[in-house]
Amino acid sequence: MKTLYAGMAVAAAAYLIGSLSFAILVCYAWKRDDIRKYGSGNAGMTNVLRVYGIAPAAVTLVGDFLKGIAAIIIGRKIFSLFGITEFDSEYIAGLFVLLGHIFPLYFKFKGGKGVLTNLGIMLMINYKVFLITIAIMLVAIAITRMMSVGSIVGAMIYPIVTWIMIGSDTIQLKMDILFAAIFGLLVIVMHRNNIKNILNGTERKIWKTKKEKNIKNN
Repeated sequence: MKTLYAGMAVAAAAYLIGSLSFAILVCYAWKRDDIRKYGSGNAGMTNVLRVYGIAPAAVTLVGDFLKGIAAIIIGRKIFSLFGITEFDSEYIAGLFVLLGHIFPLYFKFKGGKGVLTNLGIMLMINYKVFLITIAIMLVAIAITRMMSVGSIVGAMIYPIVTWIMIGSDTIQLKMDILFAAIFGLLVIVMHRNNIKNILNGTERKIWKTKKEKNIKNN
């Protein structure tokens, strides 16, 4: 029974942490306005960057990333206080902090897409998986100049990299792959409109080449 109570406590704490939408908070502090009214309407770092610039986007990046880390740390502390050692709280904490970010309690359940928070979770669960995944994401972003492509690629390869890095066929591996797939699927679902735009050739790029700038100016 104590495992159930501990799990509920972790879920509640992680969800409340996730509900702290830094995109919304930072932009309100910056311009006294709601970022969800502008650009893509998404409460995420990329939209903040496009609408308000580098400084608020950087704060949003750090805040949303640290949410994933904080939820895992607090979740493990709660399980420790309950004296639970046979289960790891990271799966519960990771899932609910991600749900809090996507559906924030404090902001009418309209939040971001979960990429940065997912990366924070990934770092805490397995830093080697994190390093490989983020490296591949950055390559995808550099090639396509689309943040959404990097995010989708990262979400897709997360369970694959987890399987490759852990290797041995254990219950722990199966749990890691299962939750990596769940976390990745959530991120992909939240990017469904971006996927449509990519297929239609209308997805916005985070920077333009000189040729593209010249065409626009002409």
